[in-house]
Amino acid sequence: MFRQMRRKRQELPREECLEILREGTSGVLALLGDGGYPYAVPLSYLYADGKIYFHSARAGHKLDALRGCDKASFCVIGQDLVVPEEYTTHFRSVIAFGRMRELTDAGEIRRAIEALALKYAPEDSAERRAAAIERDWDALCMLELDIEHLSGKECIELTKRREK
Repeated sequence: MFRQMRRKRQELPREECLEILREGTSGVLALLGDGGYPYAVPLSYLYADGKIYFHSARAGHKLDALRGCDKASFCVIGQDLVVPEEYTTHFRSVIAFGRMRELTDAGEIRRAIEALALKYAPEDSAERRAAAIERDWDALCMLELDIEHLSGKECIELTKRREK
C-alpha cells in the first residue's frame, strides 16, 4: 500500500526516524481538505507510545477535514542546513502516514495534553501546567495519529559520511 523509498541508500533506519519524531518540535500535518485539495498545516506535536498527538480547537478546517477522511500524513524536518556553495541542503526528515481520531475519553485527553505541556514547558511547575490545562479545558480538542507507515530520508552527503 505504501511506496518504497526510491533512493533506498538514503533511507534512515527506523530508530533514527523515531529519534527525529521524539526530538522535533513542529511538523506539517496533511489532510484531505475542501474540494479534494490537500490541507497542510504546521503544528506542534508530541510523539509517544508509537502515536503522534496534536492539540486543536474544537472547530475549524482541520477537524472538518478529519471528519471527512481520517487518513493523514505528518512530516518533520530534523535537519535543514542550506549549503549555498553546493546549491543544496543537508537535510534529514521523517514522514508518518496513518489514521487520525479525535480523542473523546477525558482520561486520554488529560494524559495527552499533560504530556504535550511537559514537552514544551519542562521547566514549568506541575501546578502552572495544570492551571493552563484547566483554563483551556473546555475549548481543548486532542487528536491522535496512529502511525501505519514511517519513513525517513537524508541527503546523499550525510549518507556518504555515515558510510565512511
